[in-house]
Amino acid sequence: MKHESKFTRRQFVAGAAAIAGSAAVLQKLGAQVQSATPAQAAGTNAPGKTERDSPAQNLPPGDPGKDYTPVITPNGSTLPWKVVNGVKVYHLIAQEVPNHEFAPGLSANCWGFNGQVHGPTIEAVEGDRVRIYVTNQLPAPTSVHWHGIFLPNGMDGVSGLTQKPIDPGDTFKYEFTLRQHGTHMYHSHHDEMTQMALGLMGLFVIHPRNPKVRPDRDFAYLLTEWKIVPGTARPDPNEMTDFNVFTMNGKVFPATAPMVAKLGQRVRIRFSNLSAMDHHPMHIHGVNFRVTETDGGQIPESAQQVEATVLVQVGSTRTIDFLADAPGDWPLHCHMTHHTMNQMGHNFPNLIGIDKTGLDKQFRRFIPGYMTMGETGMGDMGEMGMPAPKNSLPMVGGPGPFGYISMGGMFTVLKVREGLTNYEDPGWYKHPPGTVADIASDEDLKHDAIQLPSPPEKTASFRATSDDPWCGIQQSPTRFNAKNG
Repeated sequence: MKHESKFTRRQFVAGAAAIAGSAAVLQKLGAQVQSATPAQAAGTNAPGKTERDSPAQNLPPGDPGKDYTPVITPNGSTLPWKVVNGVKVYHLIAQEVPNHEFAPGLSANCWGFNGQVHGPTIEAVEGDRVRIYVTNQLPAPTSVHWHGIFLPNGMDGVSGLTQKPIDPGDTFKYEFTLRQHGTHMYHSHHDEMTQMALGLMGLFVIHPRNPKVRPDRDFAYLLTEWKIVPGTARPDPNEMTDFNVFTMNGKVFPATAPMVAKLGQRVRIRFSNLSAMDHHPMHIHGVNFRVTETDGGQIPESAQQVEATVLVQVGSTRTIDFLADAPGDWPLHCHMTHHTMNQMGHNFPNLIGIDKTGLDKQFRRFIPGYMTMGETGMGDMGEMGMPAPKNSLPMVGGPGPFGYISMGGMFTVLKVREGLTNYEDPGWYKHPPGTVADIASDEDLKHDAIQLPSPPEKTASFRATSDDPWCGIQQSPTRFNAKNG
């Protein structure tokens, strides 16, 4: 059946006029956008081209304590600076860092800045003119990229594109005016797969010139990942998927220093992620926070989300703010569960449900003192004290006030206390009576009419018995019984 069009000539003329009018409006808007600065067009604090390239109109150098709350880099440091004719002058030295300790028991020969992994935090204030000297003491050329920072193109630090590489023994000078505030980073941009995998990176924090609110405690973390084969002395920069060391400022728990805050203080935590492949959902217990900044700048207050976990994507930063209103020891960790375990947990065989009857005895014929582990999980792997390969860490954790803390990797603690006189580690929290979960008494169970279930039957277990003289494990019979084990 043929459909007849009901679109009249009058409608066509009216529609054409509307389209023409819209085109005129769009053309006018386009002209306005073209004439606007990038900041006006994008609606951000991004400067225009003239502002980026011009060294004029620099503000007086910002002073710590007076103009901003100095940032704290747990397990790290802040790069010293001096003022020369109104310019803040810094000096970074790219060099090998032998035997960097991730935690007691695991060290590696890495690359870093000024003798540490990761490099010291560069701290400045919006409007500061900065001059950064970079000396290369590495055996290979390098460069430094100022990640997310507005600056002249020739200061961007991309080897071969915006500058020559910094050859071994050479010192380059970078100079620009800071036209924004926020949490940023610096890292090698020459053979960066290798050089960043070996640790050549650091934090760059720019404070606002006139902040509406200043935090009482301002912490900063650089998150990254490594592949260090047990027993080896250097990270593997060629790894693409199977990373086994996940660090916060170059450390893993139990070597991560705690954050300490007084009850009622405003706390800020800055997360930067320069991992090779993995995002990190950072989760803190005991508080909700506002996500106040991204690597693109300040989030308008009306758009700030209230969260307990923030996803920090590869190559990005996130800043959170909250009130430390609950005393205690509150965990802060990545919620990727394999990122809260250490090196020896990777490639461990799945032994869940194994009935090891007779197995240890057979293995001890060849390996004296052998003990099967992991048949009920991995929580006891760290505290068993079993021998580990040279230069390696147990899968999880360290001692806590109630036993062994079965987490490692990207894990630390926020310690909130009342009446602190300094910010030294106050030790473990002393809980008020009646505020700690513990085993329920018979009286409690009876009072609340709680009926305990019968003990569960063993299920899905394997049993291996053997007299095989070669491996100590009989190849048959191997029995599986889904009910009795």
